[in-house]
Amino acid sequence: MCGIAGIFHPDVPKPVDPGRVRAMADALAHRGPDGSGVWTGPGVGFGHRRLSIIDLEGGAQPMRSADGRLTIAFNGEIYNFREVRLELETKGHSFATASDTEVILAAWAQWGAECLPRLNGMFTFAIHDAADDSLFLARDRLGVKPLFLARLSDGALIFASELKGLLAHPRLRRTLSAQAIEDFLAWGYVPDDASIIEGVTKLPAGHSLHVRRGRAVPRPVAYWDVDFTNPSSRPLKALEEEMVERLRAAVRSRMVADVPLGAFLSGGVDSSAVVAFMAEGSRRAVETCSIGFDAADHDETRHAALVAERFATAHRVRTVSSDDFRLIDTLVDAFDEPFADASAIGTYRVCELAREKVKVALSGDGADEAFAGYRRHRMWLAEERARAFVPGPLRRAIGGFGDLYPKLDWAPRMFRAKTTLQAIGRPGAEAYAGAVGVTPEPLRRRIFRAPLHGHRAEDRWVAAMEGAPAADPLGRAQYADLKIWLPGDILTKVDRASMAVSLEAREPLLDHRLVEFAARLPARYRLHGGTGKYLMKRALEPYLPRDILYRRKMGFVTPVSDWFRGPLAAEAAAPGHGSALAETGWFDAAAIARLAEDHRRGRAEHGRTLWQLLMLERSLARLFNLGRRDEREVRAAIA
Repeated sequence: MCGIAGIFHPDVPKPVDPGRVRAMADALAHRGPDGSGVWTGPGVGFGHRRLSIIDLEGGAQPMRSADGRLTIAFNGEIYNFREVRLELETKGHSFATASDTEVILAAWAQWGAECLPRLNGMFTFAIHDAADDSLFLARDRLGVKPLFLARLSDGALIFASELKGLLAHPRLRRTLSAQAIEDFLAWGYVPDDASIIEGVTKLPAGHSLHVRRGRAVPRPVAYWDVDFTNPSSRPLKALEEEMVERLRAAVRSRMVADVPLGAFLSGGVDSSAVVAFMAEGSRRAVETCSIGFDAADHDETRHAALVAERFATAHRVRTVSSDDFRLIDTLVDAFDEPFADASAIGTYRVCELAREKVKVALSGDGADEAFAGYRRHRMWLAEERARAFVPGPLRRAIGGFGDLYPKLDWAPRMFRAKTTLQAIGRPGAEAYAGAVGVTPEPLRRRIFRAPLHGHRAEDRWVAAMEGAPAADPLGRAQYADLKIWLPGDILTKVDRASMAVSLEAREPLLDHRLVEFAARLPARYRLHGGTGKYLMKRALEPYLPRDILYRRKMGFVTPVSDWFRGPLAAEAAAPGHGSALAETGWFDAAAIARLAEDHRRGRAEHGRTLWQLLMLERSLARLFNLGRRDEREVRAAIA
């Protein structure tokens, strides 16, 4: 795992300052503390920071091919590099190192962009090909590894593994994006292809970008997609057996490392499955670690301990409490863009704990998206059945009644019908967009009043679902999860939190072959009788206890709502008085203050929105120096 950065002049080969490239790469030193390198050529420069995992003595980057034609800067791991290497050797290629980096170079020389379908891994990389004076950028299928891009005023295309790498370039103009704030308030993160800074984008997951000198910079091209349109007709038992073999292969392939390796263990189905197959393939006790919370209804450490005992792991636990709020500035620095998934606190702490013993940790992320494990999947399908059964005029009347129904956040769940009633009155994709959101549109309009020029956050989700290659409603929802939620929230969280402590996190449940297998399952095998991840759980019955497989899903949730009614009530109120939000001119401070007070008194549930606003306040202060500048500087930043 590493950090990469670079500069490419698409128009003419202007000189590239090695010092500038080094500054961009050194901003990513936490991603690669074991080594660094810079290479420049006519109109191009690559920088690299290395976290040594495989071939510790070789594999230094940027790496050049023996003939000097190709140069690469690579972040990630190719899990099948040995198999690809053997194929390349039969075609006449020879290798000077044992690294996966050199395999990518040879694969590009042999197949060009068609090398991508042959690579199984998590990666972003940049290749300069002197043969046609071009730059080739690529990102892995699911978006485990990030890559930020921007064009500068002099025409240069710059890229980096994190936004801070771009920010190290003095010509990048920092202009705040109101549309990105709209998206952030809706989802709790800035979506994967957008950025909080105008003009900055991210290379989408499963895409590549090939820029040839002297030609216009094209749009990124997709090389992979997940298809939910061809459900398998194989018997359930055969699918269970295939599930086990694919999961076993995914875990085993991610256990290749020349450094100590372990796993995160929450006590849920997914991380427990990963640990089960790690233990099966390891001669030593697997190093595992868990995070608990000081709120009992959020704590899963008892279940993690049960799994650790079953597989005789070397298990360690750390507890997160409201005192860990002091991490907020650490998180703001790690994420650059505003990021409001509060479980990032626990994720950072578990990465920190893992790094005390290992350099690589396997994670259980991705199965809920691929195999339909979220409660919202079950709720939304029930609403879809109601929408199909109830005539349109009556649906709209039910939705109207939902608008009038009181929002009883404090009441038992059976009486909290407002959201469900409103959802039944909407089109299915609109309703699902609401289910995955944090701050709904009516509330956003009360607190945020920037000119959005027709942009609405929910439209992204609706478009993804309506254009999804899916044969059933559940497949459409999962497709949007995999394309928007997974790279924007889950994978961003794990990448930034793990890299902040120089830990490589690997995601076996996001092996693209396993995800493709999940997409071929009939909907009834993904979600069956109210049980999410139905086939996955059945397949794992010989390996995990039933009370791990079938207990109520808790999720890795930080209890910020409770904290904001108790020890952190003053912090929850802070955004209403904060200068960064106020200086944009886009926020209603009085409305935010009322939100905080209603939440503190238990009149409403606004914990997640208040956490969003708090993270946004801190992020804007850091990125744009808001709260500490004169009026002219503020206007320039939000122009």
